[in-house]
This record gives sequence, C-alpha cells and structure tokens, in this order.
Amino acid sequence: MQDATDDIVSGIMDRWAAAFGRLDAKALASLYSRNAFFFGSNPNFYRGRDGVQSYFEGLPRWQSPSVQFTDVRTAQVAADLINVAGTATFTVEMGAEPLVVKITWVIVREDGDWKIVSHHVSSKTPLIEL
Repeated sequence: MQDATDDIVSGIMDRWAAAFGRLDAKALASLYSRNAFFFGSNPNFYRGRDGVQSYFEGLPRWQSPSVQFTDVRTAQVAADLINVAGTATFTVEMGAEPLVVKITWVIVREDGDWKIVSHHVSSKTPLIEL
C-alpha cells in the first residue's frame, strides 16, 4: 500500500511542479479540493480552488520558476486520506538564491480523484533554537 500512496503523491507533485514551471494558476488550482485551505509564502489564508488560483495569479511573473520536492514522507491515514510532509526548493530566477521551505499537504479522494485539501509552507529557518 505504501508504494501506491507514494505513486499518488509523486503524480500530484509532478503535475504541481509542471504547472508551477508555467505559472499556470488554473492548472495549479485544479490540483486542490473545492474545500482547500492554503497557506503559501505570504501571510494570507486562501480557501477553495478560487482562493488557490488567486494566490498563484498574484505571484510575480518570473522568467524561470521551478520547484523540487525532497525528503518527502507520506502516510495513508485512511482509505481516502494521505498525509504528506517534505521540503520544497523553489528557484524563481536563474542565479537567485532558492527559497527552501517545509511543506505539508493533506490529500483527499474527492469525486474519484486525489486533491490537495490542506497546503501549508513554513520557513526552514528555525524560529526557536532548541
């Protein structure tokens, strides 16, 4: 079952990365649940596919955006629910420092397809030193 879960998540990440590389807000929003909660790289909270699309439409029109997902962990917590955590490294301009964030997704089966229902990114820089 873990291989199937990993394949589901990998497929979504591949589609997400391809759409982000085109800055295609509509294609990105299509990967999300109609009930999605979304916290991206700004302090605003976005809700639903329209909110997700609005977030991506508001991004700068970079020349060469890309994302790489690493350290991905998945767990299928119910038949129709997958928990995902990992690192996302965004490169938005050639030669610029990449933006590296922690990312968590909750993926749900909705209308027969897998959709991101919760999206959250946070800084890799520690806020509290332990």
